[in-house]
Amino acid sequence: MAQQSGGFWRVTFSSLRIPNYRLYFTGQSVSLIGTWMQMTAQSWLVLQLTHSSTDLGLAVALQTLPVLLLGPYGGVIADRSDKRRLMIWLQVAMGVQALVLGLLVVLDTVRFWQVCLLAVVLGLNNAFENSARQSFVREMVGKDELRNAITLNSVTVNAARAVGPGLGGILIATVGTGVCFLLNAASFVAVVASLLLMDRSALRPSPPAPRVAGQLREGLRYAAGVPSIAVPLAMMGLVGLLAYEFQVSLPVLASHTFHGNSETYGFMTAAMGIGAVIGGLFTAARGRTGIRPMIVASTGFGLGILVTAFAPALALAYAAMLFVGWASVSFIAIGNSTVQLAARPEMRGRVVALWQVAFQGTTPIGGPLIGVVISLTDPRIGLAVGAAACLVAALGAYLYVGRGRPTATGGGSGQPSSPDRTTRPLRHGTAGELSQPG
Repeated sequence: MAQQSGGFWRVTFSSLRIPNYRLYFTGQSVSLIGTWMQMTAQSWLVLQLTHSSTDLGLAVALQTLPVLLLGPYGGVIADRSDKRRLMIWLQVAMGVQALVLGLLVVLDTVRFWQVCLLAVVLGLNNAFENSARQSFVREMVGKDELRNAITLNSVTVNAARAVGPGLGGILIATVGTGVCFLLNAASFVAVVASLLLMDRSALRPSPPAPRVAGQLREGLRYAAGVPSIAVPLAMMGLVGLLAYEFQVSLPVLASHTFHGNSETYGFMTAAMGIGAVIGGLFTAARGRTGIRPMIVASTGFGLGILVTAFAPALALAYAAMLFVGWASVSFIAIGNSTVQLAARPEMRGRVVALWQVAFQGTTPIGGPLIGVVISLTDPRIGLAVGAAACLVAALGAYLYVGRGRPTATGGGSGQPSSPDRTTRPLRHGTAGELSQPG
């Protein structure tokens, strides 16, 4: 039994055997706690300044609008650039943004328009950093460990979600929102240091794409022509549009429906993070890639949100958020791995950019829309709309797979990319095999 348990943990954390990824993982773990603290503090700050769920949706939309407008071009830049160097400069810029916002709050000069302006600045950074960061993972770990590393990244994000919002809620209640922003600014030191300290000779960079006209259109045509990329993108587009608007719905659910405070909101988000950590570890060890696992995860995600939406008591909402987190991280990790493994190396940055547009870039539309739905009805209805989106996405993909559509070759691994293909966990090789270029 002990030997089986040891094997489980070795498989679950297999990508951490790679020194560069281990360094990156450590830096990200510190920085992401600060990021989730800032997200919690910003949502609560907007509610304090405006007392409006619509304005909260607007602030979230402005932060993600650049991803919608510039995200695909950010993928082109990632394919052309040294991703590590690009990430260093963008992480520094995000640290400066958090510092400015923190100082405005601490000095008691913050206004809603300033929060909106700085949200746009952060969004501009995210539009270019997302693609570079996501595609850089393969350069650190290679093809064989890509799925495991992507899943562990999701685990890190959600472990931070379990700690950051709860800590942020306590800090807001004791020392104020400004401290959350200042601590987030300091946390960027960890991730910048991890990038600077990497062994560059051990990286496996993709050949930079040449600067030629039409690269953005080329990426769009390529993604649309490969079902194992196009179907996950369509699913994430719908789910990202309406279901991932928790920054808008949860603060209002906590304060208006359950008559709570910032700590209630923080612990509600933390419960989702705890569930996501558990689900992420399971996905890292036993998870698969492909559209069928995405359908299962999307269905579970929708059902979990429905239970949360209509929970009669806060305790049940907390419990349901555990399951929401589990299904959420599974859906993201499976979809991200599926599209990256299907994409050709020279197209990976653009494909990842489209994934980020589907995930975050839809928020400028979905955030205000959910905010309006909540203001006209109830936060429970706002969550229910997101749940319906997950179930519709799962049903649409199921019907697509059931029709037996013709397959297409993505070229990411030299294997045909079928829309209904499920890939079993990759067999992990020896240290020598893992050192070969992916």
